[in-house]
Amino acid sequence: MTEREFCPEAVVFDMDGLMFDSERVVQHSWNVVGERMGLGRLGDDNIRFTLGFNRVRRKQYFLEKYGNGFPYEVFHEEYGKVYHQYADTYGVPVKAGLYELLDVLEDKRIKCAVATSSSREHAFANLERAGILRRFRAVLTGDMVTEGKPSPEIYLKACALVETEPSRAMALEDAPNGILSAHRAGMYTVLIPDLIEDFSSIRPCLDRKASSLKEVAEWLCK
Repeated sequence: MTEREFCPEAVVFDMDGLMFDSERVVQHSWNVVGERMGLGRLGDDNIRFTLGFNRVRRKQYFLEKYGNGFPYEVFHEEYGKVYHQYADTYGVPVKAGLYELLDVLEDKRIKCAVATSSSREHAFANLERAGILRRFRAVLTGDMVTEGKPSPEIYLKACALVETEPSRAMALEDAPNGILSAHRAGMYTVLIPDLIEDFSSIRPCLDRKASSLKEVAEWLCK
């Protein structure tokens, strides 16, 4: 990790696990539905291996691990119901420093975008619920690209939509696949860890590491 200084023209955010503490809600939903289906707690380990995957890649992962007979479509539909029930009842926590960072970026007139592997419906619901959808010039979701992370496609498209060269854009990520995706797109990569703590395998792809979005806001102010 180089920790080189960087002044971005645009910042592209991942969403789940980065802006919202939603990965833990997904993990909970997988556990609940897995046990209902008699398959055990499917969220405990699987969530860590599928962070950054869009729906197509997650389905492929489950079929490869549990066989082609795994009822993925039923599983997907049922855990979606559990997730939304939880979100409607308790909400999905916003990560510390998110609003502060968005204020800093707006004050400095730095363009913002979202590049998430989640579906359009899920992404827009979270952003609207948090009252921040208007803050982003572009929102790219997993169903808007042909290749999910770690392919650079989603980050390249996000940079194009905000009319910024990838070399002048910063990516904020919490997962290895996201860091790889942004690095391959030629962006400055910043890691804010969530569920995964060991990033030794992608250390050469990291430009900076922060403990929170608040920390990112603080050093951008400098």
